[in-house]
Amino acid sequence: MASRLNPYLSFRNNAREAMDFYKSVFGGELTVSTFGDGGMAQDPADKDKIMHSQLETPAGFTLMASDTPSSVDHKPGNTMTVSLSGDEERALKGYWDKLKDGGSITMPLEKAPWGDSFGMLTDKFGTPWMVNIAGTR
Repeated sequence: MASRLNPYLSFRNNAREAMDFYKSVFGGELTVSTFGDGGMAQDPADKDKIMHSQLETPAGFTLMASDTPSSVDHKPGNTMTVSLSGDEERALKGYWDKLKDGGSITMPLEKAPWGDSFGMLTDKFGTPWMVNIAGTR
């Protein structure tokens, strides 16, 4: 298998909901295992939380996520952004439209000085996204 780089998101108690949402945005196959499934629940309250989930999409995207165990500090922040880019305008605009549902737009998806369409938003789970559509009019 070739090396690849993909986002791995951490949540506090809502990784399953977030990954189901991302599946509704991107389609694909979602696999999920809980701390209980893996025998890794140190706290019984964590047994149904997501230890690992992975979404493989028809477009070739891979997105991974987990819940942070209750014994570990979880501090969502602004140190990471997921970027979607390419020249498939219809697909990228569709992802944008779905991701913005329940979220907040930081920068509207519109013509940028470099000639592409670009926008930024934070989805309803607090994940920041950038979308760049190459060569749009």
